[in-house]
Amino acid sequence: MSEVGAPLTAVETPFLWTDLERLDRNIATMAAHFRGANVQWRPHTKGVKVPAIAHRLVAAGAIGVTCAKLGEAEVMAAAGIRNILVANQIVGPQKIARLVHLCRHADVKIVVDNRDVVSAIGNAATAAGTTVGLLVEVNTGMNRAGVEPGEATIALAQHIAATPGARLAGLMTWEGHTLSERDLDRKREKVSAAIKALTDTADACRALGLPIEIVSAGGSGTYHITPFLPGVTEIEAGGAIFCDVTYQGWGIDLEPALFVRTMVTSRPTPTRIICDAGFKTLPRGYATPHAIGIDHITEVAFSAEHGILKLDQPNTTLNVGDTFDFVVGYGDATVFLHEQLYGVYQGTVDAIWPVLGRGKIR
Repeated sequence: MSEVGAPLTAVETPFLWTDLERLDRNIATMAAHFRGANVQWRPHTKGVKVPAIAHRLVAAGAIGVTCAKLGEAEVMAAAGIRNILVANQIVGPQKIARLVHLCRHADVKIVVDNRDVVSAIGNAATAAGTTVGLLVEVNTGMNRAGVEPGEATIALAQHIAATPGARLAGLMTWEGHTLSERDLDRKREKVSAAIKALTDTADACRALGLPIEIVSAGGSGTYHITPFLPGVTEIEAGGAIFCDVTYQGWGIDLEPALFVRTMVTSRPTPTRIICDAGFKTLPRGYATPHAIGIDHITEVAFSAEHGILKLDQPNTTLNVGDTFDFVVGYGDATVFLHEQLYGVYQGTVDAIWPVLGRGKIR
């Protein structure tokens, strides 16, 4: 029996839910922010996983979505999202075959940093009668994947442009190494330096006649800075729509919109609360979820199926069977744990969405 139309209080705990009014306000605010910066918005869905929310993003003005894995892109394409960037390398004959055939159904672009992979994609696309858009991933300081700015990037871009079945679409970076910088002026300097390395390389490519249409960068942790830097054409920030504890820590000034509702299952002492949300519901190792309306918490800990809240003063208001909400600590590490996301409007379940992107790690 569907819980749509039921009050939030009637849903069996623990469960993941989003406040639709807050979510839509956050989406609208971000869309307006990027319009004001005169850049396109291609939000990352690695932490969203729900095509219904992707459609909300597109309806608000996003040009499409960014995905972390090809499997996520397949989910989004099957749900009718047509403009997709996979911000990751697609390597190996099986994945490349999936990619070139997916390009029959949607405009799917990926990032590359290896000549042999470009050649393999071009050969497979030619054999399948399709073309794959490729962006060179540029390492601007994060030191993960990507080729170095300047000559190395230019050389790979030239190889793409000369490869049948491949289409040079642009360059991409992620200036994620700047997120740990708490001094805002210093952070702005680091972000600006990273993006300048990217855009200078894009200009050098164009000077050689290479068609660089897309210059993609920017996540939620830098979205106040990167969109306003010259030469960036699109921004990938997406996770901030939920504004969880992690994103709040990065200075995101939106409304928390992603929650887990949990039930008190034990009150062993007045200074300890046990609930039914363990680390299979809210993961350990990330920002601590925020328990709403409970004061004097000194520690929040999770075992497999238990949440443990320790207090420095007695709490006499919460009893066994009562419920409360956590603001999720980090949505990227939480949403994929759940089979469903409840969309709640003014205290009533308005929609129940399957988390179709969960488990899509290939």
